[in-house]
Amino acid sequence: MRMSELSSKDIINLTTGMRLGSLGDSDLIINTETGAIEIILVALKDRAHRGQRLEIPWSAIRRVGPQVMIVDIDEVPKIAKTGQN
Repeated sequence: MRMSELSSKDIINLTTGMRLGSLGDSDLIINTETGAIEIILVALKDRAHRGQRLEIPWSAIRRVGPQVMIVDIDEVPKIAKTGQN
């Protein structure tokens, strides 16, 4: 699948049913040796988490459909501050 096809998809959490964001608005952490995507970093827009990013490991992806990507993450996902490595 091409990145241009992924970028238009919404990310939905299977556990909560919530829309987490769009792949087009997300950053990717890519393994430089294999070229594989390891983590999707989704910018959180809600007031309580503004300026933070949700880390979604590639292993949490369950399905990629025509319009959405379904991920299965815990109720308390890992959140990283924007700008931190």
